[in-house]
Amino acid sequence: MKGERTMISLKDCQLCPRRCGVDRTQRMGFCGAGAKARIALVSLHKWEEPCLTGADGRGAGTVFFSYCNLRCCFCQNHEISHEGRGIEVTDERLAEIFLEQQARGAATLDLVTPTHYVPEILHALHMAKEQGFQLPVVYNSGAYETEETIEALRGEVDIFLPDLKYADEASAREYSLAPDYFAVATKAIARMYEEVGPLQFTPDGQLKRGVIIRHLVLPGHRHESMRVLDWIHETFGDTVQISLMNQYTPMYRAAEHKGMNRRLTTFEYQSVVDHALNLGITHCYVQQGRTADTKFVPHFDGSGVEQG
Repeated sequence: MKGERTMISLKDCQLCPRRCGVDRTQRMGFCGAGAKARIALVSLHKWEEPCLTGADGRGAGTVFFSYCNLRCCFCQNHEISHEGRGIEVTDERLAEIFLEQQARGAATLDLVTPTHYVPEILHALHMAKEQGFQLPVVYNSGAYETEETIEALRGEVDIFLPDLKYADEASAREYSLAPDYFAVATKAIARMYEEVGPLQFTPDGQLKRGVIIRHLVLPGHRHESMRVLDWIHETFGDTVQISLMNQYTPMYRAAEHKGMNRRLTTFEYQSVVDHALNLGITHCYVQQGRTADTKFVPHFDGSGVEQG
């Protein structure tokens, strides 16, 4: 769908599929967010996908937003996604943060869990671009999005980086309180692809434009992961990048759910990798070694958020 940009508002919030309709200038929505963007960390992140961190590995310019519209029981960022740790900023300060990430030499601007702050982000991007901002913008989300919100981002996002967490309704309901997740997320990802098109790389391997779909393999769910890959391949062929992750770590409230209080086995992960190979997928990052470790969780101490 092309044409005029979709209008979005915080007065009757319909930004995500929860469509809670609250006036966020007066109170918080389901996600926990109010009228101003709240940020937990601004950093140069070297552990994002290689095509996002620069040919020299200088790092993606991450902005970790607080709160989330999902309730993942195993969320490694639960301090900010569920508990809301962070600092509120004005749109003007958000624009400054974007410019500061560019000045630090970030390869991309990586907006992490941004859905509930899209109006603030669009305003800040407009102000930053008037002052010379030109980094590729990465929209890094859980894919629990409305098509209208994705349309509103037209021309402002270069790279969409959605998760595709589940294929089964039961998993999505139990682990993220979103039984409609697969139906919603697949429509949203298809719309993301419509907005930015197939992968476009620079000669040195950096992604200029396109979609990267992340999938975290969960313990006991390898066949579900295979169905996720089936959908991606059937829908996009080899025109998107896949990031297949083995880093599941039983954190937060994972122990309350049967079978989730353990790490992934080598066999489980390798069987999913083999399925990707058998499908003929070539644009796929895989992880090697011990990545399931809390040392990879950022310290959400507010660094880089406030001026001075």
